[in-house]
Amino acid sequence: MTSEISSVPVGTLPPLGVVPERMHAYVIRPERFGEPMTSFQEELMPMWKIGPDEVLIKVMAAGVNYNGVWAGLGEPVNILKAHGLDHHIAGSDASGIVWKVGAGVRDWKVGDEVVVHCNHLLEPGASDKQTIWGYETPDGSFAQFSRVQGQQLLAKPPSLTWEDAASYGLTYFTAHRMLMDRAEIQPGEDVLVWGGAGGLGVFAIQLCKAAGARAIAVVSSDEKAELAMSLGAHGVINRKDFPDLQYREGETPEQKKKRFIAMKAFGKRIWDILGERKKVEVVFEHVGRSTFPASVWLAADYGRIVICGATTGYNLTFDVRHLWMKQKRIIGSHFADADSSRRANRLVSQGLVKPVMTQCFTWDEIPKAHQDMYENKIHGTVSCLVGAPRRGLKNLEETLAAMEK
Repeated sequence: MTSEISSVPVGTLPPLGVVPERMHAYVIRPERFGEPMTSFQEELMPMWKIGPDEVLIKVMAAGVNYNGVWAGLGEPVNILKAHGLDHHIAGSDASGIVWKVGAGVRDWKVGDEVVVHCNHLLEPGASDKQTIWGYETPDGSFAQFSRVQGQQLLAKPPSLTWEDAASYGLTYFTAHRMLMDRAEIQPGEDVLVWGGAGGLGVFAIQLCKAAGARAIAVVSSDEKAELAMSLGAHGVINRKDFPDLQYREGETPEQKKKRFIAMKAFGKRIWDILGERKKVEVVFEHVGRSTFPASVWLAADYGRIVICGATTGYNLTFDVRHLWMKQKRIIGSHFADADSSRRANRLVSQGLVKPVMTQCFTWDEIPKAHQDMYENKIHGTVSCLVGAPRRGLKNLEETLAAMEK
């Protein structure tokens, strides 16, 4: 359908399938790289044109992830140089409505209610090489409309609100891939989850419970410990009880000695939680440099350390003797493919895994949401309303009714 209107205000809908010429979006430009309150600015942008395998989504809500902060900072990578445009719209999670479909899209139609996974294929159907939509591509979810590949769409769980449905994709699908497909956790195994109250950790705990494994969550406060236990953790450890545990680059022999003492004390805490002298079969890693030496040491003989990122640094230093002599494995994992995302999303639809949305921001608060994440003021997952006029709406019918009031 051709455009019939120039633009519509945020929080309203044009007629179903009618595509405006322009859209409101939060845009990042290189001349304002910096903290989110500076880098995220609202602009009126031209509407995306879609290819034969692509779909235009009317975004109802968008999830907040740290890659939006990175995009706005221009660090550690200037992502605009990677995709070649002078502007970038961040956002790698979304719930919304299919508004237009490309000629080659067969599985989706205008009006379908969907969530989006962010595995954007470079050559759909010919290669599994991926980029992350909304980070390595410029057409993310902090806009009234977003452009995605048809293979990125998943059916929105009907019981979820728009904001809940937008909150979990990137982190949950990553955690599912790590634990179920890469580490292949088994019933009866024990799993150490770093960042147990964070965006990845809250789903790792639930997946362990669903699989019959026991999760030990590492957290940094009593509040986060309560959250982890409410999600099904077998036990929690406050990392602040072990200030010498972290590896620090350039550590002295005395600091190294204290770190090893702390690792042993941390391991004993695990024994206390499990009620037996054993190590964990799996370590769920995404912290990187500061925790990785402990992760390798804490894993059981023949254990697995599965890692998807390194928020404290990419260059990892550890005593490799603990790896080869005990025949442990380090397993890399990067987001998830479409099949893995579909299987993970099915668990949400069945109620076995639930979103853990701790905050919901309005459209006007999108820069603040990213600023709070940048300042480490957020735990769990958060999302922002985009097209939805208020919280609590679950489908197009409810949304239209709310707009008429």
